[in-house]
Amino acid sequence: MASKIAVVTGANKGLGFSIVKGLCLKFDGFVYLTARDEKRGQEAVDKLKALGLHPEFHLLDVSDENSIKDFADYIKTKHGGLDVLVNNAGILESNVYPTYDAAKRNIDINYRSLLSIEKWLYPLLRDGARVVNVSSACGHLSNLKNKKLLEILQKKDLTTKEINEFVEEYLESIRNGTFNKDDFVDEGKHAEHRVSKMAMTALTMVQQRKYQDKNISINAVHPGHVKTDMANGKGDLEADTAAQTILYLILDASPNLKGVFMWHDKKIVDWYDYEGDYFCKDIW
Repeated sequence: MASKIAVVTGANKGLGFSIVKGLCLKFDGFVYLTARDEKRGQEAVDKLKALGLHPEFHLLDVSDENSIKDFADYIKTKHGGLDVLVNNAGILESNVYPTYDAAKRNIDINYRSLLSIEKWLYPLLRDGARVVNVSSACGHLSNLKNKKLLEILQKKDLTTKEINEFVEEYLESIRNGTFNKDDFVDEGKHAEHRVSKMAMTALTMVQQRKYQDKNISINAVHPGHVKTDMANGKGDLEADTAAQTILYLILDASPNLKGVFMWHDKKIVDWYDYEGDYFCKDIW
């Protein structure tokens, strides 16, 4: 029987590092710590080895489709398949109202990379595989106020094409100067991050429906406001604590839990409840 394989993206520090550490302690199989910087990735692996753990390292830049393809080829050749995939890699720009280039960079890494990952890595997912997309409070639909866009994203038969159009419409508004702060909560602060994370969560629902006939669980999670570089240390949860919800989805949750949005307290929230008090508050 082939060994089980787990992969965590963006894992050389912060939450990703803690997820890898938790998997090394509890997952019966190979655990891949991936990062876009080989030196930092190898240093992270060495830290875990110093603790008596044994992760594997592989270079993976989620913003580069060729890097994703190369990694997929490696996993297919060496292991034949994949059992756990945690899409954790992400960025947050420093400016609350970013330039077009900064907004596009955020969306390319936080959302569009998942399309390439689906293209190259999802075909390797084995029976019973689990995928966790690390979203955030910014990824809940209550961050959006535009009624037309809400109607689209609430559709039970939403398509990837429609999510892409939602993302493109936002980017075009930044490019041509028509961005409306009233389309989002909190005066549209970090709308690029809200858009990318809402798109990620919406894609989670679409993917689960798409792979319904395969025995694969695909879920999104808000891990809490984690004390990481991305949050400038402003979070209220340590990374090891925040990782527990993700580890629960991978190791302990029912395999029938599919296409849900889980809060950091392990409660399932209604992603479609756009009037709920779930949106990301002004913590920037």
